[in-house]
Amino acid sequence: MSQATPTIEPALNLSKRQTTTLKTLTIIGYLEGTSFLLLLCIAMPLKYMMGISEAVQYIGMAHGILFIAYIIILMVTAVKIKTPYWTIPAGVLGSFLPFGPFIFDHLLKNNLKNNT
Repeated sequence: MSQATPTIEPALNLSKRQTTTLKTLTIIGYLEGTSFLLLLCIAMPLKYMMGISEAVQYIGMAHGILFIAYIIILMVTAVKIKTPYWTIPAGVLGSFLPFGPFIFDHLLKNNLKNNT
């Protein structure tokens, strides 16, 4: 049985440092996106339908930390890899939308692959 893991295409022609930075952005993006979905689909229904507010407290805190980390790592990655100008606004917008970080990651890697 194989597990899905974030991969960086070898055809991107990035240095090892740039590849590590992009991989970090991918991992944090997946974690941030997952925490947002958990907050929307599990924690908030528990709070508002069943009166259990602890899930929002813990998942919300984790999501907040991951959100801040994602934005910081997005900016660092944009500088280190010299991504197009749309990268930072698109990444920030994606972090506010369900499934946004996953879609942004896909679009960024496709753009980097097509421009090399």
